[in-house]
Amino acid sequence: MNISRHRYAILLLTLVGASTAQAHMPYVLPTLFDLGKADHVTVQSAFGEDAFLPEVAMRDAPFHLVGPDGATLPTGPVTHLRDLTVFEAAIPADGTYRVTSGQRAGRKGKMFKVGDTWEMRGEGGAPPANAQQVDVQSMTLAEAYVTRGQPTVVALQPTGKALEIQPITHPNGISIGSDARFVLLFDGKPLANTDLTLFRSAGYYDGRKIAAQVKSDAAGRFSVRPQDAGTYLILVRHRGAAPAGAETPYRSYTYTLTFDAA
Repeated sequence: MNISRHRYAILLLTLVGASTAQAHMPYVLPTLFDLGKADHVTVQSAFGEDAFLPEVAMRDAPFHLVGPDGATLPTGPVTHLRDLTVFEAAIPADGTYRVTSGQRAGRKGKMFKVGDTWEMRGEGGAPPANAQQVDVQSMTLAEAYVTRGQPTVVALQPTGKALEIQPITHPNGISIGSDARFVLLFDGKPLANTDLTLFRSAGYYDGRKIAAQVKSDAAGRFSVRPQDAGTYLILVRHRGAAPAGAETPYRSYTYTLTFDAA
């Protein structure tokens, strides 16, 4: 598919109310991860089929920062272009900040179960004739960490809500050729035996888009080992029952974490 036809297809999906969050990955991408003494960070965010290649702006996301003391901090004005969203946020003090899209509620659809796996209607073939279909809503969360001065760890603490990755190795200190360790959590508890994919930003140019595919262990732990300098994105999805009071009985969660390796 050429670029013009591809963009037309994305636009058509948007106009008819379908969300690209199901097939596309969300991301937030700071211009810098090590800010030195800078007093602000500029961030772009979007949905795309390829890591860091924007196709649809991330609208209606509750963007914010978590500061070195754990406090929630606002961003500056958020600008939505057709392909991407951009904002600038103040970095008032030294330490590590979490840059987050916040939990974004997306479109509603239907999901059915094949064995132990939930599949979205429209992702592949038609559901089996006897498959029970349930209402589901997509939820997306994209995060990254930036540091001014010396790294700190308070902003790395999990929220205990929905799908998230807790860094064990500080995200602003990941080195090529070394293991970076994380824990996969759902509602604050380890999520075991779950597939995660590591994407390379340089892969769009050299064809090696996927750097690794790993699975969390019984305690939700996993590690990745970047082999090249550059920017990476960890993608994980999880589907299951929604919390009480949700708009649908089931949810499809997507989480991404962006980091730099040097």
